Amino acid sequence: MIAVLGVVEMAVLCLLAVSWVRLDTSVQGIVLSGVLALAGIVHTEVATGVERARRRVGENSYTDLSSIWTFAAALLLPPALGTATIIVIYTYLWFRVWKPGRFPFYRHVFSTAVVLGSAFAAQGVVGLGGGSQTWSDGITGLVSLALATVVYAAVNSLLIAVVVATSRPGAGMTDLFGHLDDLTVELATLCLGAMLALTLTVSWWFVLFAFAPILVLQRAVLYRELAAAATTDGKTGLLTSAAWNAHAGEAMVRARRDQSGLAMLVLDLDHFKRVNDTHGHLAGDRVLAAVADAVRAEVRGDDLVGRFGGEEFVVLLPGLPEDRAAAELYAVAERIRHRVTTLVVPVDTPDGPLSIRGLSISVGGTMVPHAPGTTVESAMAIADRALYQAKDSGRNAVRIAGSGEIPTQRTEQEIKADAATEERRPEAS
Repeated sequence: MIAVLGVVEMAVLCLLAVSWVRLDTSVQGIVLSGVLALAGIVHTEVATGVERARRRVGENSYTDLSSIWTFAAALLLPPALGTATIIVIYTYLWFRVWKPGRFPFYRHVFSTAVVLGSAFAAQGVVGLGGGSQTWSDGITGLVSLALATVVYAAVNSLLIAVVVATSRPGAGMTDLFGHLDDLTVELATLCLGAMLALTLTVSWWFVLFAFAPILVLQRAVLYRELAAAATTDGKTGLLTSAAWNAHAGEAMVRARRDQSGLAMLVLDLDHFKRVNDTHGHLAGDRVLAAVADAVRAEVRGDDLVGRFGGEEFVVLLPGLPEDRAAAELYAVAERIRHRVTTLVVPVDTPDGPLSIRGLSISVGGTMVPHAPGTTVESAMAIADRALYQAKDSGRNAVRIAGSGEIPTQRTEQEIKADAATEERRPEAS
């Protein structure tokens, strides 16, 4: 990875040297460079409040939307001034946002090098297209701007993907290129940068109109973080019970429509109260997170995994093969049970570090029929009864209920009976 970083940074340094040797600028270009750099600095300050609110919901990294200014600089300015503008903006970000000592300096240097490399690529496209003077030529200008946007985004993404791939062998597409939401935000920022560059060819005062949409975009990122926090359990990273129920209901509708296999598991960590009483609640939280990771490791990516409070977890498994669905369900449950028994969870205690071993989990499961009256609650009730059979048999066991045990409709008396049973359930076993 270090070699790749060095290659990228040396290549950018060479391009910088060439651009400054060929420095050909004007007073107008210098002033425009200052306007864009100042706008990037003002944007950083204005966005600080939104970023503080976003970090409070659990995201620690800074959402960098400065591409609107760096991309506009790449499109409008000659290479030397464009890169100078980018360096000013990223230097300010280093001291104001990431701050020395809080963020590895080499990572910031690489991030700056990636943006500079993307800017050089975009400048090359604009130069080949005849410069900003051609943007008023209808379709020709549109193609030039669109191609520059694509090239800037592609170079940026590919350089980062290469470093991730060399540092993390086997990384998936999401690790290499980010989530679709992240790519959408970056594309939206670049589009704003392209529109800003186009309007600045008419008047520099249009830079003031860029702040409203960029702040709306910044708040949209905040909304995404808030939505994720509302549906994600903070201790385990799993779905909350409300989010899991909503997704499970949708999955049941799809399974009924497609006549595909659907199954459910309810899992309860054995003797969890003993962990809290002996080692404290922070150690208990570490154990819960480790068990959540173990459950996720033994199910497929599209299976729904949630935490139902305390030490209880739930899994919905759609798309199981109809001819061997019950066997598949039991195999998954057994793998989870076995994996939990092998967990070794390191925790810090007042007496020093220790490892928690000997964990176990009880699992109840059921196949979910396609009958129209079947609900998430009715299927969970049967899986929960199977779980109690596993508990009664001595814990650390798997019990799968027969699909015929699931009621297709629930009366008001049955709902009240289930609620009363839940109230009598002990806090921990």
